[in-house]
Amino acid sequence: MMTIQTLNPYSGNQIKTYELFSDNKIDACLKISEEAFSHWKDQDLATRTDCLERLSKTLLQNIDSYSTLMTEEMGKPITQSRAEIEKCVFLCDFYAKNAALFLSDEIIETDAKESFVSYDPMGIILGIMPWNYPFWQVLRFAVPTLTSGNTVLLKHASNVTGCALAIQELFEYSGFPKGCFQTLIAEHDQIEKLISDSRIKAVSLTGSEKAGKHIAEVAGKNLKKTVLELGGNNACIILNDANLKKYMGTIVNARIQNTGQSCIAAKRFIVMASVYDEFIERFTEKIKDLKYGNPKDKSTTISTLARVDLAETLKEQIDESVKKGGKILIGNNQDKAFFEPTIITNVQPGMPVFDDETFGPIVAITKVNAEEEAYKLASKTKYGLGTMVFTENTEKALKQSSKISDGAFFINELVKSDPRLPFGGTKASGYGRELSREGIYEFVNRKTIYINK
Repeated sequence: MMTIQTLNPYSGNQIKTYELFSDNKIDACLKISEEAFSHWKDQDLATRTDCLERLSKTLLQNIDSYSTLMTEEMGKPITQSRAEIEKCVFLCDFYAKNAALFLSDEIIETDAKESFVSYDPMGIILGIMPWNYPFWQVLRFAVPTLTSGNTVLLKHASNVTGCALAIQELFEYSGFPKGCFQTLIAEHDQIEKLISDSRIKAVSLTGSEKAGKHIAEVAGKNLKKTVLELGGNNACIILNDANLKKYMGTIVNARIQNTGQSCIAAKRFIVMASVYDEFIERFTEKIKDLKYGNPKDKSTTISTLARVDLAETLKEQIDESVKKGGKILIGNNQDKAFFEPTIITNVQPGMPVFDDETFGPIVAITKVNAEEEAYKLASKTKYGLGTMVFTENTEKALKQSSKISDGAFFINELVKSDPRLPFGGTKASGYGRELSREGIYEFVNRKTIYINK
């Protein structure tokens, strides 16, 4: 029997060994999920939202154990792990409160005696999720999907298998019927085969551009709907009138939160020349104030990356960018899975730290002389998750939003997800939307009902 191991990236110690599911076991999970769907889809919405309310309470009751598990498996500072669980609570509460409104029949006046749109669940939805937000990414997909009456199979990243199994227990303990949510410990080729199974109705993937293209290809061959939330290379534009004293904490957090391992992190800082020196000084001070250490220590603000290979990739991206003219201001030291926060200046298109997604505490800074140049450079990317602008003239910045084709445009705030707002990208960052009203509609059949007079 093939196995996988989870490792603590901070200590390097092995946490646990898990057996991969056989093809027969995966098929058994499918059968259980299909049977669960036949009953769950007919449950009244109040029953489903009652489960959500219990899920919210269970998350809070177990916040210590869940956040510790997250920190052990992928190295997130413990205070940020707790914040992730609290955000999941907010998510559950939002859909528990609003699902009835979102899923109620939409009456439309036509020539008919009665005509309306109903929202019917599709069936079994496969979620393929990443390791960087082990609970949030899964619940962001699963909560609206289950609430609309579907059942869920989860393929989580192997390095957070403990979190994946804990999430299944979370749903079951909270009253969701057996089979509504199941975790699969499987290999990629097994998942590809699974997508081809007629019992799987759709796929949601959060991950890399490469993974998204492959999953979309397999799903497309089988006429399966997909929602893809892929990589990002968000720009953070600092204009002449930016209030750096007020917003520098936000600006730094936009890059460094979760040790920089976020698709929506600010990865390219485009700074006007008139405030460039002040920006560099203030940003460098904040970076030097970060406290590296054991992620279980509440005073730790930045820790290890999730895996050694991730740190090695960052080193390659920086070194190649330096060869092309980038200047290291601070950092660029690696020790196993730890990567020192690094500021690189003189960054231009054509360098890996400008063109590619960097998943770690790398701050790539480009100086510009005009606002038009800043917005033009911000758009010079194949990705389209989000752009952030810092300025006192918010009305002027708002007028630029139509020129940015990203899925989000934030003024004087870091790009972030919020259950009340749709979340997703464009171009190589994927398609479809999660969260809000739009998120609960992604995996339903919007059925037209027409009754003649």
